[in-house]
Amino acid sequence: MKKFLCVLLALCSVFAFSCSKKGGASSSRLRFVTGGESGTYYAFGSVLAQHATNNTSVNVISQVGAGSQGNVNKLQDREAELGFCQSDVASYAYNGTNLFEKTGKVGNFSVLGSLYDEQIQIITTNPRIRSVSDLKGKKVSIGSSGSGVYFNALDVLGEYGLSEYDIVATYQSFGDSANDIRDGKIDAAFIVAGAPTTAVVDLNASKKVYLVGLEDNHVRNLIKNHPFYKRNVISKSVYGTDEDVVTLSVSALILVRDDVSEDAAYQLTKDIFENPAALVNLHAKYGELSLDSATGIKGIPYHKGSAKYYGEKGIDVEVKE
Repeated sequence: MKKFLCVLLALCSVFAFSCSKKGGASSSRLRFVTGGESGTYYAFGSVLAQHATNNTSVNVISQVGAGSQGNVNKLQDREAELGFCQSDVASYAYNGTNLFEKTGKVGNFSVLGSLYDEQIQIITTNPRIRSVSDLKGKKVSIGSSGSGVYFNALDVLGEYGLSEYDIVATYQSFGDSANDIRDGKIDAAFIVAGAPTTAVVDLNASKKVYLVGLEDNHVRNLIKNHPFYKRNVISKSVYGTDEDVVTLSVSALILVRDDVSEDAAYQLTKDIFENPAALVNLHAKYGELSLDSATGIKGIPYHKGSAKYYGEKGIDVEVKE
C-alpha cells in the first residue's frame, strides 16, 4: 500500500507539472479588478486576463470592479493585485487629494501601463438636450457615489455654472443609467469609458442615442484647470450620431500592487503590448494601444517589471523603488 501511494503521488506531481505548462497556466496568480459588467473595463479586462493566462506563466483572474476608487481600495486592502483606474483618480490616490483627501494617500501601487482614452460621454435620448446647460433641472445620473465619473461630472457641470444641486442627480452604474434612460426614469447620464461602451450600444439598439458635446472654450478651460484631461472627439461612426462630438477624456490605466513580482509584471506588460494590432479581433481596444501612450503617465511611478519591458523597447520611465 505504501509503495502504491508513493507511485500515485509521483504520478499526481507529474500531472500537475504538465497542467501548469498547458494553456499558460501559472506560477503567479493575480486578481484583476476591472469594472461593471456593462463597461469597457470589464469587457477588455476579461480579454486581457484570458490572453495572459493562455500565453504566459501568469494566471490573471478577471473580477467585476466597483469603479476606479473602489479598485484602488481593493489594491490597498490586498484584495486584488491589479486594477483598472482612471488617470485622474490614480493621481488623487497617490497624492491623497480629492477622493482620498480624508483617507490619505495610497502608496502601495504603481503603474503597469496606460491603455487607452476614456471619453466623458453625456448620453440622452432627448434631442432637445444639446448642451450641458440644458441639463439644468433634468434628472441626470452622475455616476456611482464616490466614483471617478462623479468627479468628472462635477468638473463639467461646474464649468457651465451648474452643480449637482442644479439637476435632479442620481448615482448609478453605466448599465443602470442606460436602463433608466430607456425606461424614461432619467433624462441623461454621464458615462466615462472607452467608446463604444456596451451600455450605450445596447441602449442605442432600442432608442436613438444623442451625445451632448462640449464647446471648445469650455474644453480649453477644463484642461487648463485639470491637466489630466485631454480633448477628444467621438466619431459619428461610433454610435451612428449625426455628427462628430467634441468631449474630454482621461487615460485608462492598469495599476499593479508593488509586491507583485518583477517577473509577473514584466510578463503581463509584454503580453499586453507586444502584438496589439494582431489581437484586435479579440477586442477593439487592442487597436488603441501604443507604447507612447503606455509610457506617458507622469507623477506616478511605474512598476519595475513594466519598466524592464519598456526599457527593452528603448523607453525610460520613472520607476517605483
